[in-house]
Amino acid sequence: MSVRTVGQAARTAFDPAVYLVTDTTQCGGPAGVVATVRAAVAGGATAVQLRDPDASTRELAELGAALLAVLRPAGVPLVVNDRIDVALAIGADGAHVGQGDLDPVTARRLLGPEAHLGLSVSTTREAAAAAALPPGTLDLLGVGPVRTTTSKANARPAIGVDGLAAITAAARAAGAPPCVAIGGLRAGDLPALRAAGAVGAAVISAVCGTPDPRAAAAALAAAWQAR
Repeated sequence: MSVRTVGQAARTAFDPAVYLVTDTTQCGGPAGVVATVRAAVAGGATAVQLRDPDASTRELAELGAALLAVLRPAGVPLVVNDRIDVALAIGADGAHVGQGDLDPVTARRLLGPEAHLGLSVSTTREAAAAAALPPGTLDLLGVGPVRTTTSKANARPAIGVDGLAAITAAARAAGAPPCVAIGGLRAGDLPALRAAGAVGAAVISAVCGTPDPRAAAAALAAAWQAR
């Protein structure tokens, strides 16, 4: 599912079906992130989010620029987690913010109307609050964690597939943006996530640090298409 056209005129629609979120440690360093992303896109990853809360501004910008060099020719969009300044500096396709990050209205004002902007939510109340934001503020909700995850420090408690279904239903009823599932996901989870109303699956450890990121992404892509 393509959520919306993002960024500059030639950029590709944002398809969150297999949405890779990077982890520099799990990938073995910045060069490993670039190699993992290249392989994952070859295997079927449809969007990439650059996430490295421990990187300096310069390090994050350099890594983002290296990823854009891989992703632009492939027509796959790149968003930056939290750091609106870095997203703007490198010309990324957008950003993703959490509940404690820069508020979405301000983030949208800084990014402009065409950039992709996602927001993390974990409850039906947060989904309803997202729906109440001015039209055009958000493009996507990241819902989770569905499973217990060790990829993110201080992650909220797992909501399970039933929790995901409740939030996606509430978001849809309130007119909120589409929902992508995140948190401890594996290929075997994806058909149930799709049935629960998610428009995609955001993954970290299912690809980062695996022996064959291309094969891991291909398995996710195949699972997403399974009925």
